[in-house]
Amino acid sequence: MTAGSAGTAVLSPSAANVRRVMPGPYGGMAAGSYAFEGDLRDPPARMPWHSHDLHQLEYAFEGVVMVETAAARYRLPPRQAVWIPAGLAHKSTFAQARTVSVFFEPSLVHDRSGRARVLPVEPVLREMMIYALRWRIDRTFSDPVADSYFETLAHLVSDGMRYELPFFLPTSTDPLVAAVMRHTDDHLDNVDLQQVCEAVRISERTLRRRFHASTGMTWRQYTLHSRILHAMTMLVEQDATITSVATAVGFDSASAFSRAFQGYTGGTPTAFRQKRDALGNA
Repeated sequence: MTAGSAGTAVLSPSAANVRRVMPGPYGGMAAGSYAFEGDLRDPPARMPWHSHDLHQLEYAFEGVVMVETAAARYRLPPRQAVWIPAGLAHKSTFAQARTVSVFFEPSLVHDRSGRARVLPVEPVLREMMIYALRWRIDRTFSDPVADSYFETLAHLVSDGMRYELPFFLPTSTDPLVAAVMRHTDDHLDNVDLQQVCEAVRISERTLRRRFHASTGMTWRQYTLHSRILHAMTMLVEQDATITSVATAVGFDSASAFSRAFQGYTGGTPTAFRQKRDALGNA
């Protein structure tokens, strides 16, 4: 997707007011679909900060989609979808990804939260999103069948928002906390509290206080979440063993990694990879 698709506009995440983008190339349709076909041989595709005047639900068939907002960084593995409400400034990265998006006029899906979220996608919703590709967002006319179809799909999406998944990391406007996050993410294989404090030249007491005040979580909670989310990416992108993935993100053993992964995602690393492979061959 290029800037300008579905009524997009480049925006700064620090803008005081997000400019409402008027209906653009989608021709004023109440809803429609869009497919992104990334080449698996290409490096990650990146989109700059932008927003839509439509709600967007994006589902990943393959690869990993990363979405960043001013409040959080979301990592979307296969079989999940990211919800991006209308008007929310965000930027996206597609790592060897193939996706389908459905766009909705805000009147179809009432969402006053103003934040992105990751949602599980049951088979019926997945198949409906695929079938929706017959009605692209850039079509020039609609019909009663399409309108009824997207209204039904909107009801399913509204219901699915109750099952939000915690596949995200916070961001911070505190430069010191942001530096702690960067160092932690870059050294997941062996990072500890003492090391990160030395790297950013801060005491452990100050780090704990400022990190929790800025993010609402402890540094250890952040580190665990980051390790699991990065492991999900490795399980999708690589053919590495479970043990090597566990070691790469800082776990002492495959069993400890499996317990943590299951507690966070609801499934084991092996099941996650097997289901990914099964869907990839579907």
